[in-house]
Amino acid sequence: MKTNEFVENAKLVFENTAQGVNRKVLAYCDNLMCVENHLEKGGQAPLHSHPHTQITYVVEGVFEFTVGDRKYTIRKGDTLLKQDGVKHGCVCLEKGILLDIFTPMREDFIKK
Repeated sequence: MKTNEFVENAKLVFENTAQGVNRKVLAYCDNLMCVENHLEKGGQAPLHSHPHTQITYVVEGVFEFTVGDRKYTIRKGDTLLKQDGVKHGCVCLEKGILLDIFTPMREDFIKK
C-alpha cells in the first residue's frame, strides 16, 4: 500500500481520534508513514503500545509524554523516539501539532 508521491495537505480531512485530538494521515508506503496530529489543550493520547517504531516531532505546542517509565515535557523542535512495544502516551499542555513517523506503516490508520 502507498499514497501518491505528493500529498496535498490542504485537501486532506481530519479524523477525530479522541476528544481534542485530530489526525491526518499524510504520505505512506509499506515501510514508512507520516501522520500529522493536532491537539487542543487537555487532549490526550492514553498509554498504549504497538509493534511500530515511532518518532514524534513537535511542530508547535507543549506536551507531557510518558515513554516507558519516564516522563518528558517537550516543546517546539523537540523529538522523541518510541521503540516498538514500549508503552507511551501524552497530554497536551498547550495547543499544538505533532508530526509522527512510523515504521512500518500503521495499517490500522488507513483501514476504514
